[in-house]
Parts: sequence; C-alpha cells; structure tokens
Amino acid sequence: MNLLTESSFDSCLKCTVCTTYCPVAKVNPLFPGPKQAGPDGERLRLKDPALYDEALKYCTNCKRCEVACPSDVPISDLIQRAKARYSRHRPTLRDAILSHTDLMGSLSTPLAPVINLTTGLAPVRQLLDKTLHVDHRRQLPKYSFGTFRRWYRSQADAQRLYPQQVAFFHGCFVNYNHPQLGKDLIRVFNALDIGVQLLKQEKCCGVPLIANGFIDQATRQARVNTTALEQAVLEHGLSVVGTSSSCIHALRDEYPHLLGVDTSPVRDRVELATRYLYRQLEAGKTLPLKSTPMRVAYHTPCHMEKMGWTAYTLELLRQIPGLELVVLDSQCCGIAGTYGFKTENYATSQAIGATLFEQIAQSGVDLVVTDCETCKWQIEMSTGLRCEHPITLLAQALR
Repeated sequence: MNLLTESSFDSCLKCTVCTTYCPVAKVNPLFPGPKQAGPDGERLRLKDPALYDEALKYCTNCKRCEVACPSDVPISDLIQRAKARYSRHRPTLRDAILSHTDLMGSLSTPLAPVINLTTGLAPVRQLLDKTLHVDHRRQLPKYSFGTFRRWYRSQADAQRLYPQQVAFFHGCFVNYNHPQLGKDLIRVFNALDIGVQLLKQEKCCGVPLIANGFIDQATRQARVNTTALEQAVLEHGLSVVGTSSSCIHALRDEYPHLLGVDTSPVRDRVELATRYLYRQLEAGKTLPLKSTPMRVAYHTPCHMEKMGWTAYTLELLRQIPGLELVVLDSQCCGIAGTYGFKTENYATSQAIGATLFEQIAQSGVDLVVTDCETCKWQIEMSTGLRCEHPITLLAQALR
C-alpha cells in the first residue's frame, strides 16, 4: 500500500456522498463532515496550517466515508493525518490511560478481581467522570485474572505438533480482557488440524494511540509488530490471523498510511481468522459442527466494512446447523474504540448507535455476533444482550 501523498485529495468529486454516509455528521452539527474535514480542509491546511479546524476531533475514524467514496479518496486517513500534524490539542492523562493498553493491562490483570469490582461501583465512575472525564454512564471493560500469553505457555509444545501452523496476533482484548476468545480460536483451528503459534513479540496494534495523539509511540509499536510479522511470514512461512477487525486493518493499512511503516512484504499474509478459516473450508477441510438452534444477529464492524470481508464471517456462521442468522443493516455502533468513553463524546456515541440498538431490540435474537471487541462492549451495554465473536460461536458448536 502506498503512503498518503500531498495530492491524495485530488480525486475528490465534491459529490458529498461521504458526508451523507458519515454517522457523526448525522448527529453532531459541530462536525463539518468528511468532505470539508478531509479533501477540502487539506487544501487549506497545505496553504496555511493555522487553517486547521479543531472540530476534526469529532471524527471517529470509522472509514465509512471511504467505503462510500466513488473515487477512492482516503478521506478518513487524511483527517487522521491532519489531526496528528496540526492539532493544538495535547493528550491528557485521560487520553494516556485509555490508549496505553499494554501498560494498563499489565498493571490490571494481576489485580483483576479488585479492579473490576472497583470500576463497577457508581461512586468510582462518578469520580472518574469528574477527574478524568471518562463518562460515568459508560460501563468499563473487565480485565482477566491473568493474560492469554501466560496461559498459552502451557499449550505451546502441543501446538507445535500440528502439521499446519498459523501465527496469531491476539491483540490487547484477548490478552488482557477476554482470553477465552483466544482459547476458542485455538480449539477451532485445532479441529482443522492446524496449530496456533504466537508472534515472538507483540505490542498493542496502536489504534488507540493514533486516536489519542500518541503518534510517536504508535510508530514505535508498529515497528515492533512489523518486525514480528516479518519474522513469522518471511522467515517461518506462516500466515498471521487475528480476531479483531480494527487490529488487522491497522496492521495492513494504517501502518503505511498514517505511520509511515511499510507492511507491504507481509500484508497479503495478514488476515482475519474468519477469512482464513473460510478459505480452509473452501479447500476441502471440514469442521465437525453440531446443531445449534439459536437465532443470532450479526453486526458488521466499521473496519470490517472497509476491508470488505463481512461475507467470510457470514458464510462461516451459515455452516452451523440449526443457526438462524439475522444480518443487521451495516451501520456504526458509535463507540469507535476509546471515543465513546470520553464524557464529551458520550452523547454522540449513543446517538450514532441508537438505530442499531433499536434494530437489535426488534430482531428478537438470542445473541449478537460481531468481529470487533469495542462493538461488543457497546452492544452489550446499550441493548442488554450478550455479544460474542463468531469464533466463539464456532467453538461452542464443535462436536
């Protein structure tokens, strides 16, 4: 993938389709919209950086403007780059806490029962709102007591015995919040006679760092991850799979576009686990799946929509006997990573997701399924329904 250039906006037709599809522009009149914030604004910013509009902070980087654009203008990337280059806002302590996920996860997992209990208390959430501006209405993610990487140590030798191997970019959510998803992935891959290795070293993909203005830190972590990816792919000949649509999108596209870190040597071997599994089934492998009589709704995460890989997940889910699948209209849930945790963004976040929540409520489903961890948090908090990853559903359906 090529880096952004100073003329990346030249193909803009000024049709405003991007603004029509922008979930923020629909609910927040302070945001000028993708066309004005992206291509139009870039022309002004190149003339005089002082023309930068701080209202760009309302952009969620959902990429739906880029999906809608008939001319393939990298609108969202232009906005993110402009925020990094020109914004006068400096990250706060709140921003650091929300975005330094490896640090917070490492500190919190050993004390997970205490941390989870404390952050669930209403007075504590009110205090976080007043002091750090993390909205008190937002349910905070729970930490796991112990990390996925630590658990995996006991599995490493057995995984190496399988004739076919993949490397797993587990991301922060699996490592610190929900190791069960990583365990489910291993179970599903093992059922296809595929062993799962971890990368030699892994850092947070950098998405929250980019969103909160820690560009140098994100770049450093991107270089660490790229070195590990190259080792897995180029030295060991492995494909790399992940369960987070935002992580995988960052590794493939945002590293070169926003951070100047080239991933082209490995890009085609880095993909979502659901896409990799689908291609294994297409090649003749079979998963021993039992009847699972459930009615489930699938929500398409924004970065999944950008990659165009929703069909792979849907086809995998349709392999489960007895499963009734409701495909929800593709729309942003509103949380956008750390965006919806901030007090100043909470109302916008919930307004963006309101029609999705209503759609889920009317669907009469037992469960919601999605490929994004922050979408999971938003849907569970806002609908009261359990939301799981498709890999977990496949693991539960294994005979």
